Amino acid sequence: MGAGRRVTRPIWLLIAVVVFTAIAMTVVVFVQQPLRYPFAGAQGLLALAFWTALTLVASASPVKLPRGSAVSVSSTPILAVAFLGGPAAAAFVAAIGTIDAREARGEVPWYGTLYNHAVLVVSAVAAALLFEALGGARLWNEPIESLAAGLVAGVAYIVVDELLSGAATALREGRRFMSVLRTEFVAFGLALLGLVPLAWLMAFAYEPLGPMVALVFALPLYTTRAAYQSVVELRRMFTQTIRALASAIDARDPSTKRHSEHVSGIAVEIGQEMGVSEADLEILEWGGLFHDIGKIGISDAVLLKPGRLDREERIEMNRHPVKGAEILANADRLRQVVPLVRYHHEWYNGSGYPDRLIGEEIPLLARILAVADAFEAMTAVRPYQTRPKSLEQAIEELRRCAGTQFDPRVVDAFVRTRTAHGLGEIAADPTRDLRPSDPTIRLPQGTAPGTAR
Repeated sequence: MGAGRRVTRPIWLLIAVVVFTAIAMTVVVFVQQPLRYPFAGAQGLLALAFWTALTLVASASPVKLPRGSAVSVSSTPILAVAFLGGPAAAAFVAAIGTIDAREARGEVPWYGTLYNHAVLVVSAVAAALLFEALGGARLWNEPIESLAAGLVAGVAYIVVDELLSGAATALREGRRFMSVLRTEFVAFGLALLGLVPLAWLMAFAYEPLGPMVALVFALPLYTTRAAYQSVVELRRMFTQTIRALASAIDARDPSTKRHSEHVSGIAVEIGQEMGVSEADLEILEWGGLFHDIGKIGISDAVLLKPGRLDREERIEMNRHPVKGAEILANADRLRQVVPLVRYHHEWYNGSGYPDRLIGEEIPLLARILAVADAFEAMTAVRPYQTRPKSLEQAIEELRRCAGTQFDPRVVDAFVRTRTAHGLGEIAADPTRDLRPSDPTIRLPQGTAPGTAR
């Protein structure tokens, strides 16, 4: 849980419940199941210090992901401790050994730090208790059964962690819990699942190797973290390049400055509400940035005309989705973006262009992009629109056109976004009227011609 948004009463309640649960679980396991071998006695304290230090190293530099979250490999030593020493040792290491660089620099508020550590404690204790219930602690002489118990306990750790982290994200960002859960499980859960066997191997190897296990497993942990970092950096660089190209396209018409960037952001918000995968969110982000690339082939006389277009000019303008799709078709990395660019002006009732697709024939991501593009266009000052629509007017227009121009489900999802409540980045634009008329009233969920050129 990071900073950046107002902490509401439900968030405070969630923090209180999870922190209390973590404290209660820790007290109970220390009383009923105290530290055991290899963490019992004076020698055990050295082992506990070793695993805490190892977890601190694993937690020190989390990889920042594109949408503000972070991921580290600290779950590996935490689970290894849960398998080795039971719930008491797991609670201690999860609470103390997971301080990361962001927390040390004060980038995470105190309540966020408290919540994040409490989530890890609850997850680690739950995994350790399940491992013991499955007989895992007694199965070191039966590696197959022990590994099976470890895998089940590791899945429990991930599930608890994702549920509690997802709840905080949903409350903080005003999103639906299930859509957050689907997105974050695809982004983090599958990656963390691959670390569970490694955690079991670390615990299993500690018996004969002792602290030397750190040297043996340092390379796989480092390479896993480096792989995360490389992928994130490569995608970030690619996205920055796309943004630069999109800005160059928008700069051709001064009235559309940052249009593509705004459309991209709104499309991602809608996608998050609809629970699309992280991969699809990335496609939406890139599709929003590139959706108007075909306007490179439109003449200035048409593109910059202040009034309404005549028939011939409209025919030329309507070619831009096809031109854009043709431009991107030869870029392998952008091949999945091509349908969004080609079909974002299709109408749900089949009267759009260029291919007159109808309903579900239009790819979902293109339907999402159509709503984002229309809302951005309706609320922006343009040569042909000197008085843009207000927030409520634009939403009402989307509702009116649901089922004809737009997919009603996509409009419903848009109405739940931060932008639809005057809270998104686009709301800061002084040329737009995107503040709710009554900020204390939550806009109702509803269904939906706003048309971008």
